Amino acid sequence: MNYKQIPSQEIINKTVESLNKRGFATILVKTKEEAKNAALALVAKGSEVMTMTSRTLDEVGLAEAINGESSEYVSLKNKLMSMDRSTQSREMQEMGAAPAVAIGSVHGVTEDGQIIIASATGSQLPAYAYGAEKVIWVVGAQKLCKNLDDAMKRLNEYVLPLESERARIAYGVEGSNISKLLIMNNEFIPGRIHLIIVKEELGF
Repeated sequence: MNYKQIPSQEIINKTVESLNKRGFATILVKTKEEAKNAALALVAKGSEVMTMTSRTLDEVGLAEAINGESSEYVSLKNKLMSMDRSTQSREMQEMGAAPAVAIGSVHGVTEDGQIIIASATGSQLPAYAYGAEKVIWVVGAQKLCKNLDDAMKRLNEYVLPLESERARIAYGVEGSNISKLLIMNNEFIPGRIHLIIVKEELGF
């Protein structure tokens, strides 16, 4: 199976419609530059923003836009990196779990509008599920899947090996694993979760 393939416009349109029906405010853009602009348009200047670790955010330029020295936003990631986990662990957990804005990506989106996010530590999941006031996900269209079974197959066969390789280089560990899995079926707070689907291959 080609996990890098962008699906047909018909499938993309069906997925966008399904996501919106489930309460995930979803738009479709053509390029990563459009995705960056769309995401930043959702964030008020001066907001406290947590960027989750994401290859997609790096490729789109959102990580640099939020965390860079010239940023117009308050970077919670920068704050966390300046703190001492041995003495401020609890404060760091609270900061990451309930930011004003959380920006990241997901690992799979089904045609009927379900979303899956896997994690080794679970650090990003509280903000996505409940804690963040606003969540923005940027998603390459190659992550669209027929159903949850296909999404899980993609996660195990394709995403996990690539994430393990990234983790070995970034953290010097043996690899990654799917310790915790979040499946989002609906969002009941209007405008809380925004999905920006990009018709390009982004992340993995």
